[in-house]
Amino acid sequence: MAIYLDCNATTPMAPEVAEIVRKYMIEEYGNSGSRTHEFGMIAKKATELARQQVADIVGVEKNEVIFTSGATESNNLAILGLKSWAKKHNKKHIITTKIEHKAVLEPIEVLESEGFDVTYLDCDESGVVSKELLSNALREDTFLVSIMHINNETGSVQDIDGYCDVLNDHEAYFHVDAAQGFGKYSEALKHDRVDMISVSAHKLYGPKGVGSLIVRRRGFKKIPLQPLMYGGGQERGLRPGTLPVALIAGLGEACSLANKNSERWSQHCQILKDKALSAFSEIGIMVNGENTAPHVLNFSIPDVNSEAAMVALKGIVAVSNGSACTSSSYTASHVLTAMGFNEDRIDSAIRMSWCYQTKELPLAEIIEKIKQYL
Repeated sequence: MAIYLDCNATTPMAPEVAEIVRKYMIEEYGNSGSRTHEFGMIAKKATELARQQVADIVGVEKNEVIFTSGATESNNLAILGLKSWAKKHNKKHIITTKIEHKAVLEPIEVLESEGFDVTYLDCDESGVVSKELLSNALREDTFLVSIMHINNETGSVQDIDGYCDVLNDHEAYFHVDAAQGFGKYSEALKHDRVDMISVSAHKLYGPKGVGSLIVRRRGFKKIPLQPLMYGGGQERGLRPGTLPVALIAGLGEACSLANKNSERWSQHCQILKDKALSAFSEIGIMVNGENTAPHVLNFSIPDVNSEAAMVALKGIVAVSNGSACTSSSYTASHVLTAMGFNEDRIDSAIRMSWCYQTKELPLAEIIEKIKQYL
């Protein structure tokens, strides 16, 4: 069976998380909104424990954690949820980047179609957006800056601390899509100038279908978000609907594991990456992106089409050539295009991403197969 190297698309669930999810699906199946009996109380206790476990990753209060269906919903809530406030205060400018996930770019495009002005920051071949570009783009009417933490295609780690410094004297809300980094590389996300953080459980060894939006208060002021849906008033009125207790408990357990193990996990992933870079030098790879996370390697092999390479590697490794969310589309990667690469380099790009559960990479077998195309 192929070795799974597509952890940026989704991670395998941690065994401890799977056990928690099973428990709250089968044994403790109460509705956390039921307050008249012990089944509901047990479910409520589980969701509040998970809320604290998520909060502990970045040092916020647990009442600043809003549970959602995942980072896509969190991104939409953070972006579209500010629309009414922005219109009321005549704030019409948004700043984002050309390398964001579609779950950020598309809701911003919705606001753009409604008359908001959007600045899309460029990046260079490093895949990192400079803080100077952000500083130059800021305007008095800028109400939202949305920049990701770690790019899902290249693994390039963005300068969150630098962006926070730039925004220190500006009132714009700062949203970070942290789907790829939350729990694994969380230090920069602890900065109190980061107002909103989008979280996805299934990128952190948790279950699919759950995530959160962390909404930091500024002193005693709440961020003026409006809900996208109505009915029930759950999650402080920002996200209605019966809470999926089992999934939420799983997210909480995943965060608890990450809090204890992230440094060790990172070291393990970096060892695998160093071995891969050393071995792949034999076939002349070009690494796409700089300042990249330990668990990601995006590279191009001159004159080797990525689709052909993935077919050749079938049965050996499971890899990708871009975002899983856009894999049904054969358009060129908007991320690699924004980095200024030519068509040949983009067409030959392969993304490998692994995790702490990955024991070794079958480097010799990968190289042998790819050599057939050289």
